[in-house]
Amino acid sequence: MHTEALLHTLKTLKLHGMASSITELTSQDSPAYKQALPILDTLIKAEVADREVRSIAYQMKIAKFPVYRDLYGFDFNESEVDEYLIRGLHRCEFIEDCQNAVFVGGLWHR
Repeated sequence: MHTEALLHTLKTLKLHGMASSITELTSQDSPAYKQALPILDTLIKAEVADREVRSIAYQMKIAKFPVYRDLYGFDFNESEVDEYLIRGLHRCEFIEDCQNAVFVGGLWHR
C-alpha cells in the first residue's frame, strides 16, 4: 500500500495518531519502517474487514432479520422469481444500461 493510500485508510478508520506517525516515519525513510509496511498493510486490511463484518452484523440485528442470506445460497428452483433478472440486478447491469430499477412491494405467494 502506498503512503498516500495508507494515510487515507488510517484517517478513514479514525486512527489519526497512527497517520501522523506514518508521516514522520516516511520522512525518516528507515529500513525498519520499510520492512514493517507489509505487516502494517495486512493489519489494516484485517481491521477494515472486521469493521465491515461487525457493521453488517449490527445492521442485521437492528433490522431484526433472522439470519444473513446471500444470493449464492438462494435456490431459484424453489421460487418463482426470474433468476436471470435477479442476477442482472445483482451485477448492477441496469446502471451500465442507464435504466431505472423499480421495486414494488406486495404479498408473497407460494
